[in-house]
Amino acid sequence: MTPPLVEARGLVKSFDVSAPWLERVLEGRSRQVLRAVDGVSFAIERGDTLALVGESGCGKSTLARLLVGLHAPSAGSVHFDGAPATPALAARRGGGALRRRLQMIFQDPYASLNPRWSVHDIVAEPLIEHRLLASPALRRERVAGLLADVGMSATDAARYPHQFSGGQRQRISIARALASEPEFLVCDEPTSALDVSVQAQVLNLMKDLQRERGMTYLFISHNLAVVRHVADRVGVMYLGRIVELASRRALFDTPRHPYTRLLLDAIPDIGRRGRTQAPVLGEPGNALQPPSGCAFHPRCPHALERCRIERPELQSIGVVDVACHAVSEGRI
Repeated sequence: MTPPLVEARGLVKSFDVSAPWLERVLEGRSRQVLRAVDGVSFAIERGDTLALVGESGCGKSTLARLLVGLHAPSAGSVHFDGAPATPALAARRGGGALRRRLQMIFQDPYASLNPRWSVHDIVAEPLIEHRLLASPALRRERVAGLLADVGMSATDAARYPHQFSGGQRQRISIARALASEPEFLVCDEPTSALDVSVQAQVLNLMKDLQRERGMTYLFISHNLAVVRHVADRVGVMYLGRIVELASRRALFDTPRHPYTRLLLDAIPDIGRRGRTQAPVLGEPGNALQPPSGCAFHPRCPHALERCRIERPELQSIGVVDVACHAVSEGRI
């Protein structure tokens, strides 16, 4: 069988967020460790789009950086095309071939582009770094082609990022990511800073590029309407863990995990006019001091004593993978 293009196996990422040593000694405080990603496993098949959703601080962006090698995992591993892919391996001689195949589009187009560089220099950087085109003339031609692919003009290559709108800057970011002809593209909320009309243009552009080039996406977003438009499968994260993983249709039509239902109930829907909506219980958990057992149990209307003590594992139940005692016991 052909292995999935991208596979995460038990990924864990912890950050030491302790106060300075002297301050801890004087105040009698202990070290603090933030577990941003806590045992995440999934696979993405070639040509598919996996979307990750969840509240701010649940670990989506950290997970994205683990996949492309910007962070080294504290435990677990990432496999690309059946082979291990870690920052250490990518840094070795010949690791550039792996880095070429993985690219990322960052959330903020205002911060991810160097304001001192022209658009040509920004888009051509991967071509120079990976030694794809030695001739300046060939690089100019390639940059012009990439800009045309994302709906911009070749004359824009001489301009600077501050001369463009947010949507145009994100198109430049996409052109830069495509320069090395990657197979896997991580999109960390690429449309969250854009107007709705511009969001639609960028999303349609990405769908077109996926069809033409057979690319594989990890798409991170807060906007479930966007996720419904672009995703083949959806993973729902809560405090560093995936609590539900399902196809787009299964997740939106029959959500199983209570947290997934909470997220979907928050979508404005004119069809629910006149119906009473149950209020959301509690506040998002503290990642520095996560609740015992199921991290969602303080906010869950179905929580029992087992939920407070025993952490549920992600398991296949029907056509979805879900980590919930209430679902596994048939209570919901």
